[in-house]
Amino acid sequence: MDLMRSFLQRHPRLAMWAALAVGMVLILLFTAKDVGLLPTQMATLLVSTIVLAGLCVWIIHWE
Repeated sequence: MDLMRSFLQRHPRLAMWAALAVGMVLILLFTAKDVGLLPTQMATLLVSTIVLAGLCVWIIHWE
């Protein structure tokens, strides 16, 4: 637990990116389960979603 707390204090943006990416990926997987995408299409959407989460965190931290 202390290791996680120290990581969160040292790298808050990475932690926020990971949390946001997990949430966005879960939403993507839930909403796209009945669409019938090919594996490469799903992989592209997953990578794009993770990159988008990183961009969102970066924009939020503009000062």
